[in-house]
Amino acid sequence: MEITGKLIKKLPPITGESKNGPWKKQNFVIETQTDYPKNICFTTWGDKVDFNSFTESDTVKVFFDIESREFNNNWYTDLKCWKVEIAQSGGLIPPTGDLPPMTEENIPFELEDDPGDDLPF
Repeated sequence: MEITGKLIKKLPPITGESKNGPWKKQNFVIETQTDYPKNICFTTWGDKVDFNSFTESDTVKVFFDIESREFNNNWYTDLKCWKVEIAQSGGLIPPTGDLPPMTEENIPFELEDDPGDDLPF
């Protein structure tokens, strides 16, 4: 899955040691770019993402997997990020300026004068 939003917080990395060796994870939060923005916290494991190349307030595209697990009859959901990249500004910023007036020359299809009664019922 993927989602685009503004990077609002990079949390400090967390490291530890397990029976398989050392591990590292880092959480970060983005704000969605919708009518009602939401803050979403993601987790990345290991060195999959270099957060030194991102600054807070960058618009980023986050690629992630959703995973839920059960423990003691309670369910926990993780958003595991596996890639982050700077979002292309062309697809995120709406075009400015007025639309050209609609004329017969710039209509991409031909209008029928009388569509007739072509309803199937």
